[in-house]
Amino acid sequence: MRFDVITIFPDLIADAVAHGVLGRALAQGLVEVSVHDLRGFCHDRHRQVDDTPYGGGPGMVMKPEPFFDAVRSLQAETPSPAHVVLLSPQGRVLTQPHAAELAERERIMLLCARYEGVDERVRQGLVDEEISIGDYVLSGG
Repeated sequence: MRFDVITIFPDLIADAVAHGVLGRALAQGLVEVSVHDLRGFCHDRHRQVDDTPYGGGPGMVMKPEPFFDAVRSLQAETPSPAHVVLLSPQGRVLTQPHAAELAERERIMLLCARYEGVDERVRQGLVDEEISIGDYVLSGG
């Protein structure tokens, strides 16, 4: 099983999966985790991933263009398309039965949100499902 994790904190994710149960699974070749820096898919000089929400409002949302470019680029790497998951507080809560369903998939791409979330075009145009790990928000998205 392959996981592609798209985040603005690639070092944080890479360090976390290198230890414990996931670290052992990686060492045994049971799972593959590729971490991708979303900023690497930005085309401006400052590698900006956030912007004010269209129509106004407080906070910042993550721009759609880097996500679209990242998913397109990574989907082209293998013949089988990945199941694209947006990690968000409003998603379906991850349960053990749901995890078992996901384990049947060959490849999962995790989109890690930040700030006030993502531009709605990401949800509508890229995402197969939204998943929440519970009623809380972790530092770093």
